[in-house]
This record gives sequence, C-alpha cells and structure tokens, in this order.
Amino acid sequence: MANENVTIDGKEYPLEDLSDVVKQQLASLRATDMEIARTEATLAMLKTARVAYARAAKSELEK
Repeated sequence: MANENVTIDGKEYPLEDLSDVVKQQLASLRATDMEIARTEATLAMLKTARVAYARAAKSELEK
C-alpha cells in the first residue's frame, strides 16, 4: 500500500507521521468542509425557491 500524504499550505506530510491530535484536526476540517458544502447546496436551493415564489406572486398581482 502506498504511503498517503496530506498537503498543508503547500507542504506534504506523510499521514503516518502526523500525531493523533493533527489527524483529529484534519478529520474535523474535512467534516467542516462537508458541512459548508451541504449548507451552500441548501442555500442554492432556497435561493431558487425564492425566485420561483417571487415570480408566482408577481404573476398573481398582474392578473
């Protein structure tokens, strides 16, 4: 199995050489990035819905 590396600020570190504290911080960083991506996707969906509701309201007002 090939050694895995992690790159931090442009510098590579062998994953096996990192302390458990750093590994936990990296796991938290990954989880945070995933939550940010999920939240951004939710926000995009909500913005799309908002536009649709505004169009529907405008259409009703123009009748």
